[in-house]
Amino acid sequence: MADMNRREVFALVSMLAALAATGGDADAQTPEGRLTTAELSKSRVVRFKDLPVGKLANGGEQRRVMSGTLPTGEFVEIHETVLPAGQTPHAPHHHPNSEWLFIQAGTLEYNDNGTIVPVGPGDVVFSASNVTHGLKNVGTIPANYIVFSVSKQTE
Repeated sequence: MADMNRREVFALVSMLAALAATGGDADAQTPEGRLTTAELSKSRVVRFKDLPVGKLANGGEQRRVMSGTLPTGEFVEIHETVLPAGQTPHAPHHHPNSEWLFIQAGTLEYNDNGTIVPVGPGDVVFSASNVTHGLKNVGTIPANYIVFSVSKQTE
């Protein structure tokens, strides 16, 4: 610290003051996109190009946009997925959260509690709370979709 000039010291003090004002929580997202309730009380812009790309076991990719509990009490989770041709993200399942999928590209089959429904670009899929659902890319190109999930879950 003795080798720092006044500008660098000022920048360091400013950063530490900002960190202290947030209660010790950094404003940046974790790799999982998890934000604290305090962080979710602030508006923000998330740059797609800045989101880390996670590799999935099925050969796909996922960008976690954000997740956490809003000040109003709802748990939210948002991510973007690229699903390779012929693959599923996971086996059909159900969960307490309600979920929306915004299909960007590809040809998919949505499993709505055993009923198969074809979906494609521009379609919005809604999975109701505790209803079994699944997804499969039945096309020849990678499918791309954005998931928005909300529930009254607590962390």
